Amino acid sequence: MRLLVSFAALFLSVVLLQLGSGGVAPLDAISGAALGFSTTELGMLGSAHFFGFFLGCWWAPRLMGEVGHSRAFAAFTAAGTIGILAHMLIIDPWAWGIMRMGSGLCVAGCYTIIEAWLQSKVTNETRGRAMGIYRIVDIGGSLGAQLMIGVLEPASYVSYNLLALLCCAAIFPLTLTKAAPPETPDAPRLRPRLAWDRSPLAALGVVVSGISGASFRMVGPVYGIEVGLRADQIALFLAAYVLGGAVAQFPIGWVADKYDRRWVLIWLSAATIATCAATILLAGSGTVAVFSAAALFGFATLPVYSVSTAHAHDFAESRERVELSAALMFLYAVGAIAAPILSSVLIDSFGPSAMFVLIAVSYLLLIAFGISRMWVRPTPAERTAYTYEPRTSFLIGRLLRRKRSD
Repeated sequence: MRLLVSFAALFLSVVLLQLGSGGVAPLDAISGAALGFSTTELGMLGSAHFFGFFLGCWWAPRLMGEVGHSRAFAAFTAAGTIGILAHMLIIDPWAWGIMRMGSGLCVAGCYTIIEAWLQSKVTNETRGRAMGIYRIVDIGGSLGAQLMIGVLEPASYVSYNLLALLCCAAIFPLTLTKAAPPETPDAPRLRPRLAWDRSPLAALGVVVSGISGASFRMVGPVYGIEVGLRADQIALFLAAYVLGGAVAQFPIGWVADKYDRRWVLIWLSAATIATCAATILLAGSGTVAVFSAAALFGFATLPVYSVSTAHAHDFAESRERVELSAALMFLYAVGAIAAPILSSVLIDSFGPSAMFVLIAVSYLLLIAFGISRMWVRPTPAERTAYTYEPRTSFLIGRLLRRKRSD
């Protein structure tokens, strides 16, 4: 309880940030469809978000060093709030793309500051519990953001205003806390090649995870509209995906610690291909079938990033862990930037099921590559513990470094 109270301001900021910024992507997809945006334009919005996210990850540590944690957090939150509020002032997909870059910048910058603050307060004794609570808070906020879409009217100033208010409210807990801000952390060097050098399979795994996650979260609402779901049903569709991924963390983590992680990635990939096929086949079988397929899709795909990162860290030295986490998240961002616009182009050309065909093909490539890598080198005798790794900031590696080494 003392641990929870000590981090209450940080965790409350996380919840408000998730509720405000996390609801923008599905609301934009539904609103854009109602306003006549093309599917390709809607996909571009998702790609713009992740481009802004990458810029925020890179810029945030430097801005913290120049103006301090609280001021930097307020600046990033203001960028996200302005981006949300401006949606209904300019009805243009390219203008919305710039606004979505602001929301991506906000998410990455704010999470970098929150995790830097959290890193400075945890000890070796409290690290595991703090990360457990952080995971619950983050997933809970994400789940709440998806469910909110069911009650927000598309293309409405009131809807965007409500999300902007929640995003702006995230400023208060962190900036008004009496806790002393931490020292500014050094930004990890960004060496994407490090991930490939340590584990080519893990590098490909996080790229494929970015393709599936960004496609579903950013273009999934378009798929829902195409197959006839209402706005409130699209909210449940996305929530089922998040919930399925949350439920998967413990059993998949147990399996990944017990068995060869390459086989875990291969079987998760096979399960993803099966759920993609099931989603396509069950599209006209009623909402329960569609929601169930989304939950199974989340169960199979969301742990892939954490299993891949765990496999990469099996081959890394302790001094490399922070830079390796940053490199892996950079590769995730590469897949996430490209996936939404590619998925939307395929949907425009071949119909809604094309998005899941793209995802299935990417996981088929992961299976083939995983099998080929098993011939190259054996599993290391000593492995790091499986750890749920959020795709939040380049500094997440600092929070997990000691936990991986224990």
